[in-house]
Amino acid sequence: MAIDVTEETFETEVLARSASGPVLAYLWTPRSEACVAFAQVLDAIIADTQGKVLLAKINVDDNPGIVQAFRVQAVPAMFALRDGSIMGEFQGPLAEAAVRQFVEQMLPTATQEHINALLNRGDEQSLTEVLEIEPGNESAIVALATILTARGEGEAALALLARVPETEDVRKAAAAARLSMRPQDDYDHQLGQLLELVKTDDEARQQFVDILEVMGLEDPRTAGWRKKLTMRLY
Repeated sequence: MAIDVTEETFETEVLARSASGPVLAYLWTPRSEACVAFAQVLDAIIADTQGKVLLAKINVDDNPGIVQAFRVQAVPAMFALRDGSIMGEFQGPLAEAAVRQFVEQMLPTATQEHINALLNRGDEQSLTEVLEIEPGNESAIVALATILTARGEGEAALALLARVPETEDVRKAAAAARLSMRPQDDYDHQLGQLLELVKTDDEARQQFVDILEVMGLEDPRTAGWRKKLTMRLY
């Protein structure tokens, strides 16, 4: 599978998707005949993976920020990503055989494919099995913590989340778990009361932030309450 990626879609289409499978970022320019010709070869190689590797095509002329982030010195350039990290790279012209070997090394092992299948099921038993195979799998931990929180087991969810480094998903799941252990009320009412305490009460400030995390940026009230928090603290 191949997609075109821009600076606006890079985070969701490349970094986020690399958490569930390998992504090959191909940086090229339509001004180069070598890049155009090589793209056709690469399309065929990726097709042979039967959807196991995602090809993300990035036009370097239109996306200088990505070029800078990857420190590209020559095109065509390829970067293999998994879990948001670069696992390997090639810059400059390459023989088809070398590229095919590079892509084959990106393919998931039988164990990884089994883990992905369990994650796709998403039930508690499957997620627990993932953690028996890979105790630090963040996706399984966040998903299982969400199940525990919904069941009223916030403390168990927090203990589980403490096993992995903090990321946006972990932070949001932890915020939901902490809130689940407190009496539920209208967010605006809670935030209004907590705002009076945030400057001197660390627990109140944490609860205020937890509510905002759960509300999310999509909630139109979030920006206003963040501004009020900033004004109160500073």
